[in-house]
Amino acid sequence: MANSRLRRGGGRRELVSRSLHSAQHCLDSRDFGTAYAHYLLVLNLAPELKGDVKETFQYTLFRWAEELDALSRIPDLFGCYEQALELFPDDEVICNSMGEHLFRMGFRDEAAGYFHKAVKLNPDFADAKENFYRVANWLVERWHFIMLNDIKRNMAYQAAIQKVVSLGCKTVLDIGTGTGILSMFAKKAGAPSVYACELSKTMYELACDVVAANNMATEIKLLHMKSLDIEVPKHLPESCIRRRGSDCSVCFLTWRPQCLEINHADIGFLMLAHPSLHITCATSAMYVPFFFF
Repeated sequence: MANSRLRRGGGRRELVSRSLHSAQHCLDSRDFGTAYAHYLLVLNLAPELKGDVKETFQYTLFRWAEELDALSRIPDLFGCYEQALELFPDDEVICNSMGEHLFRMGFRDEAAGYFHKAVKLNPDFADAKENFYRVANWLVERWHFIMLNDIKRNMAYQAAIQKVVSLGCKTVLDIGTGTGILSMFAKKAGAPSVYACELSKTMYELACDVVAANNMATEIKLLHMKSLDIEVPKHLPESCIRRRGSDCSVCFLTWRPQCLEINHADIGFLMLAHPSLHITCATSAMYVPFFFF
């Protein structure tokens, strides 16, 4: 048995050695696809060699991906990156390169996720930071930046939220939270339960970072989903909504000018999702569309 294991070990080492030699020969011949396949075999058989072949593997992956892109073999391209990220899940260079391909193909939200991950893995990675800011400019409409830097307007929002919470609002749902600023206003105002939903993966991840930077990660529940997909008690606990005969204790927040439609839709959805609950005072939901200020 021991001799058999030794023979198998020797056979593995020989196969790894031959594959490394073949990979280098293919690189010299600019046969990047075959070289990539050899490196995959090497890394699966001998993961201890990851550090030794990492840079050459990256080079091979990127050149092979360029060829696949030129040939419009998009599923194969993404398949190669998925394999590479299984081997090197925390490699910021591969994450950034994957994001660049996604961005060129129009998958901007997905690209932003990979750029964001690359920046988190290496905050000093200049290419990833530049890519992330560039895709953020595509994903976030310019009026958001003006709005977020309008101190007078933000103070008006904060005062309105403070007033509603002081009147007895116990639970806040921030619809389309963006950076999470309204949720943080609600929490600072003293709301016991604050929930925030955001459909955009980029903005959801940004909100997670902003909330964490303000030491509220454990106090605000962030949901990566559409508001109309929220269910009670799956996403919001049943205890956050009072029964018939009581005032509504849920406060809905939104930046959007169409918020009246969104909020009424959300109230109706909660009633449909949980027919035993009755929200008796829809007017107690707080509507603060931006054009009011």
